[in-house]
Amino acid sequence: MSQKTNKILEMPPAAVQTEINALNQVLDLELPFKKLDHNVLIATWNIRSFGDLTEKWEAGSDDSPKRDLHSLLAIAQIISRFDIVAVQEIKGNIKAFRHMLKVLGNNWSFILTDVSGGSEGNGERLGFLFDTRKVKLSGLACELVVPNEKTNKIKEGAFSRQFARTPYAVGFKVEDKTFVLVSMHVLYGKVLSAREDELKAIAEWMKDWATNMQSFDQSLVLLGDFNIDRMGDPRYEAFVSTGLTVPEDLRQIRRTLLDNQTKFYSQIAWFENHYHIPQLSIKYEAGGVFDFGPHLLKDRDLSPFQMSWRISDHLPLWAEFSTKS
Repeated sequence: MSQKTNKILEMPPAAVQTEINALNQVLDLELPFKKLDHNVLIATWNIRSFGDLTEKWEAGSDDSPKRDLHSLLAIAQIISRFDIVAVQEIKGNIKAFRHMLKVLGNNWSFILTDVSGGSEGNGERLGFLFDTRKVKLSGLACELVVPNEKTNKIKEGAFSRQFARTPYAVGFKVEDKTFVLVSMHVLYGKVLSAREDELKAIAEWMKDWATNMQSFDQSLVLLGDFNIDRMGDPRYEAFVSTGLTVPEDLRQIRRTLLDNQTKFYSQIAWFENHYHIPQLSIKYEAGGVFDFGPHLLKDRDLSPFQMSWRISDHLPLWAEFSTKS
C-alpha cells in the first residue's frame, strides 16, 4: 500500500510549524513591511528547477524531486512578503507552483510565459506573481523580439542565443503609478567574448524601447538572472553600457547560496538620469537579499548543494520603491 501523501494546506507537523514561525519572525526583522498607499516591494528570484513536487512534508532518500511540502511552504512564506516577484526557472511541470499558489491564497495572481523550446531553453518559463490587494496589471504583456533589420549587431536568433528564454515584459499599476518589469534569464554561455557585442547591442535596443515607454507614461525596470560573475565583468559592462543603473546598495551583496561573495547573477536595474528616458514613476528606497540558508531545514544537516534542490541556489533579491509622488 502506498504511503499517504500530505497536502500543502493541512496542518504541518509541529517541527515544521515551529520552523515556519521562526522564519516569519526573521522576515519581520530583515524585510520592509508591505504598506498600502506607501510602497511597493519588488523581488526577483531564480527558484532552482521549480517544477515537480514530492507531496510529503519531508522527502526521503529515494524520493525525487527533493523539493517537498516543508520546502515549498517556506518558499511561499518568503514570496508572500513582497508585492511583485519575478520568478525564473519555472518548469513545464508547474505542480510546485500550483501548490504554492494555494498557500499564498486568493489575493495572489500570476502571469506566465509558455515553455521555452530547445536544449538551452531547458524547458523553462518566466513568470510574475503579484498581490492583487495592491497591484494590478496595466495591460501590457509581451515577449521581447528584436526585428532582424534593427541593427546588424543583433543577428537572427540573438534572443535564443543570449537568454534561457525570451525576456518577458509585463506592465503593472500600483495606485496611480505604472511601470513595466522585464524579467530575463541570460544564458551563461561557453565562449563569453563572442557574446559581448551582441549583449551590448541588445542593451542599446532596450534603451530605445525604454525611450518609447514615455508615450505610455510608463517606466522600465529590468530584473532577473543576468548571469553576471562580478561587477565589471564583460557582460556587466555590456549591459550597463547604455545607461542601465544598478543601485549602489545592491552592487556588492551576495546573491547565491553556494558561493560566498563571488557571483552576482541576479540584478535589478533601470535607466537613470538619461535625457530621453523618463525617470521611474516609483522612487527607489532600499534593497537587499534574504539569506534563507541559516533559517531553513536546520534539522536535516544538509549541505548548501542539497538545500539548493529543496529551496534554491539563488537568494531572492529585492527592492523597495516609494509610491508617494
